[in-house]
Amino acid sequence: MNYAETRQQFHSLAEASGHEEKTAEAIILLLKDFAPTHIHTFPDNHNIIAEYDSEVEGPTLLLRGDMDAVGVDEHLDLPYASHTPGYAHKCGHDGHTTILLGVAEQLHLHPINKGKIILFFQAAEETGQGCGQLIQKSFLRPYNIDMVFALHNIPGIPMHSITCRAGSFTCAVISCEIKLDGQTSHAAEPEKGISPFRAATSITEQLLALNHPILTDDNYQIVTLVESHIGETAYGVSAGHGVLRFTLRARSEALLQTLKNNTECIVRTEVAKTPGLSYDIHWLEYFAGGQNSEKAVNIVRQAATDNGLTYIEKEVPFTWGEDFGLLTQHYPGALFGLGSGTDTPPLHHQDFDFPDEIIETGVKMMVSISKLVN
Repeated sequence: MNYAETRQQFHSLAEASGHEEKTAEAIILLLKDFAPTHIHTFPDNHNIIAEYDSEVEGPTLLLRGDMDAVGVDEHLDLPYASHTPGYAHKCGHDGHTTILLGVAEQLHLHPINKGKIILFFQAAEETGQGCGQLIQKSFLRPYNIDMVFALHNIPGIPMHSITCRAGSFTCAVISCEIKLDGQTSHAAEPEKGISPFRAATSITEQLLALNHPILTDDNYQIVTLVESHIGETAYGVSAGHGVLRFTLRARSEALLQTLKNNTECIVRTEVAKTPGLSYDIHWLEYFAGGQNSEKAVNIVRQAATDNGLTYIEKEVPFTWGEDFGLLTQHYPGALFGLGSGTDTPPLHHQDFDFPDEIIETGVKMMVSISKLVN
């Protein structure tokens, strides 16, 4: 398999979370050349499982690569530019998918002699849904999985270097939509309406006051206002409705749940101060906190050493969420970073493009991990 050509093919396909039809078809077509014991697909999502079974008793390992694109327009003049308006691979999932296909190729060329290896091609990572879709179906339960691993490319650190840490590796994250419903009135008679303005202002101020942005502290937490909208463009009407949207993140799962409960308490208390005003909170895009086990991190570190790669101990967790965190809540394992270059634009930036040079490094790391687990 030509790694660069394969990655660029996936880059051009770029599909939104939950709509990865063509991407999934391309993965399955390539997988068939690498002869997995089984290829599993699902009727209501685009997750794919490729199973390699030695038929000899031994450990079961799961390796994951994600496939969905980000809601960012393609601005780069690339011969393999995204064909999907409004979506492009600005997080590197095209590279992650290619790496996992490279692992499949190696498992075909060099079959394992004991245990099982499960390759999880994950859809809907960007919305925090893909792992949950797999776990909720109890699909993995019969496999008695021993360990899980995944990688993510990391701009800002040297190409081919590996970064990891035990404990919290990615933050627990959740978003919310708060709808405030009162009553409109004539703009000349605002006292006859029920305005959400005071409640919205107080809710926003109190939630932002909960921020503790020191990442080295165990109680790190951030509330980010992503949208605030009160009323409509109608100058004769006093506002009667509004919506607030926030993202909440914390260093630990327990802290995020406390932050979530505090948010609900603040909203309930402030809305009650305006008679007749009602509210509804919708929680969405949950990313469980990523917890790396000490044993798994030691395996990642050894794999880096075996491949002659620089290993960088991460001092603090990443502030972003990653859906793989849900798997580490159920199974011991680790997410680790693969350096994509000090000059590479950050993730989700319009100028980001996954560097093809690191694909082989990712494949070697995953193969080495599989050997160390076995």
